[in-house]
This record gives sequence, C-alpha cells and structure tokens, in this order.
Amino acid sequence: MKEIDCTVSGKVQGVGYRIFVKKRADELRLYGYISNEENGEVSVVAQGEEEKLKEFITHLEKGPHFARVDGIKVTWPENLQDSLTLFEII
Repeated sequence: MKEIDCTVSGKVQGVGYRIFVKKRADELRLYGYISNEENGEVSVVAQGEEEKLKEFITHLEKGPHFARVDGIKVTWPENLQDSLTLFEII
C-alpha cells in the first residue's frame, strides 16, 4: 500500500473536477479524499497499489473536459496517513 499527496492547480474548481477524480479513484479502487482549497487549487490524497496510483496521476493531469490543469505537485510520503477505507469528496 502506497500513498500520494497531490496539489492540482489551474481551472479545477467549478468544472466537475472533484466528481471526475472520485469516479477514477472508485474505478481504480483507491481510497482517500479530494477537496477544494481557498486559493483555487485542489488537494488530493489517495492510497492504493503503486501502479494504480501512477495511473490515477495521469487522470489527475488530464481532468474532465471543462477543466484545465496547469500543474500538479505529487509527493509520495513514507508513512501513510490513517488507513482510509473509501474515496470522499470533502
């Protein structure tokens, strides 16, 4: 089990980005959460198998049709947050 902590910038709020990401996470059987930040960015934490997380990152970089991802910062923490059991939109 691995974890990624991501910050996504661009036109990612108000365009269905969080719903898009949740659907991809559910399809890949990942656990975690996504939330809007006050500065217009979106934060994502996800846990799962490393290969599935790498595939998930490609979805984060693309986003839904109306989104525009300008940048994504991804970190792979050594220690997992609490064990997560589903993927939530916060």
